[in-house]
Amino acid sequence: MSIRWFPGHMVSARKKAAETMEKIDLVIEVLDARLPEASCNPMIKELRVHRQRPCLKILNKADLADPVVTQAWLNFYNRQKDVKAVALSCKKPGDVAKIPGLCEALVPHRGTNLKPLRMMIMGIPNVGKSTLMNALLKRRVAAVGDEPAVTKNQQRLELNSRMSLVDTPGLMWPRIEHDSDGYMLAASHAIGSNAVIDEEVAAFLGDLLLARYPALLAARYGCAVEGLDGVGVIEAVAKRRGFRLKGGDPDLEIAALTLLKDYRTGALGRISLETPETRATMLKAHAPTKVKEQESERMPSSTQP
Repeated sequence: MSIRWFPGHMVSARKKAAETMEKIDLVIEVLDARLPEASCNPMIKELRVHRQRPCLKILNKADLADPVVTQAWLNFYNRQKDVKAVALSCKKPGDVAKIPGLCEALVPHRGTNLKPLRMMIMGIPNVGKSTLMNALLKRRVAAVGDEPAVTKNQQRLELNSRMSLVDTPGLMWPRIEHDSDGYMLAASHAIGSNAVIDEEVAAFLGDLLLARYPALLAARYGCAVEGLDGVGVIEAVAKRRGFRLKGGDPDLEIAALTLLKDYRTGALGRISLETPETRATMLKAHAPTKVKEQESERMPSSTQP
């Protein structure tokens, strides 16, 4: 299944973000620490690089991610030009309190009463932008929900006399190039439920967990995981939790939702869905296919004599 989700309001949101980019000094990009690159919107990078704006990348939900993998991602991003990366939880006031100072260090020529530092918070849906905005301002100014695309309009607010913030709607991009990215985003609830089949997403997640965190699966559900595949994990969850349909068959839908919820809430443990190494391997594997697609698009269509 190829996952696509690009609600209509995101077209105008992208246009508005491009206009606002000209008037700000710094982008605060919020990523999901469990899947930093899969949750990184290429359109955001395109917009900020075009305007030569530095970026503070916040790997949010770090308390749910594998700390060893998160450190590898921080090393990866902090080698990039005009980028500073930090891992934190936007729900922890102590973590959020560090952000203004990090922003000032990236744009040292701003941040005075005469020249306030103008920041724009960006990211895909449901990664914690509104939670961050509320935490920075220490009051509820942005709607927060467990469904993606809660915020649909920009709003600008003063953090203090030296700093201002623009909160933006979550932005997806029109075409998710890699299917695995779509599944990781869906598993992490960054894509609307109307665009996915939960059992397929849970089966993908099960396969990934079997490959990287089998012990966490076994501990959470009290079952042997040897020889299982993703679908088998869902069946095992249904069996262990007693999820049954009226006829006695396992209720795979409820079991799939249980697996997804346990991952999303951290009940399974601290899990990262991708590492810099797995990302590089995936991109390398897809490179020949992408080249062929590009060559095919450039070739003139054949005609019969």
